[in-house]
Amino acid sequence: MHETALVVPARLGSQRFPGKLLHPVRGRPLILWTAENLSRIASGMPLYFAVAEAELAEVLGEKGYTCIRTDPGLASGTDRIAIANREIGARRVINVQADEPVLSAGHLSQLMQLMDGGMDAATLATPFARIEDFQDPNKVKVVVSPKGEALYFSRSPIPYDRDRRGGLPPDAWWHMGVYAYTDALLEAFLTWSPGRLEGIERLEQLRIMENGQRIGVGLSEKRTVGVDVVDDLDQLEAFLKERED
Repeated sequence: MHETALVVPARLGSQRFPGKLLHPVRGRPLILWTAENLSRIASGMPLYFAVAEAELAEVLGEKGYTCIRTDPGLASGTDRIAIANREIGARRVINVQADEPVLSAGHLSQLMQLMDGGMDAATLATPFARIEDFQDPNKVKVVVSPKGEALYFSRSPIPYDRDRRGGLPPDAWWHMGVYAYTDALLEAFLTWSPGRLEGIERLEQLRIMENGQRIGVGLSEKRTVGVDVVDDLDQLEAFLKERED
């Protein structure tokens, strides 16, 4: 049994950007950028991919990455990693989204600190820098309590600035596509039906909150570039170029 493992859920059926994980970025599929980055920043941690399609397993397998095939009909990425962890047997799982190719080692360390502090689920958020991103439904927002726990996640721009001072409101946090869970919470997740709010927002983390569980949120000034839609590829390219300079 592993103490901690990295598990990346992956499927090709994205509605907003179909087939994005195989889309070439500088000649390599996006998912390989994520895989190579994780191998670099967490070289001592077991890394698995919970994949829905044979095409993804083939691309990853050719590069030596370990894949676990999962049912394409599973409701969410969290369902996918929970099923995969029954085979992996990790006590704690770090879940990185397959379209998050530029996480840092500091992000993973921050997640583990939250788990060491007694959380059963944890994630990260970073401040919004542009009003356009805050208003974009593809950029998920999280409202965080003074105790550092999630109060709500939404695609809508929350918190709403009633006084209309212009620009970004205070405490406008952009949710990052990375989580950590205990094995017990993942097993419980599989017993919960998809939630009402989860269905409305299309955000699976709301299923955890709808079942009365807490999610710790680490606040980071270091941004990532998640690829949700085609236009995000331009931001990724700009990030990669800046990192080279």
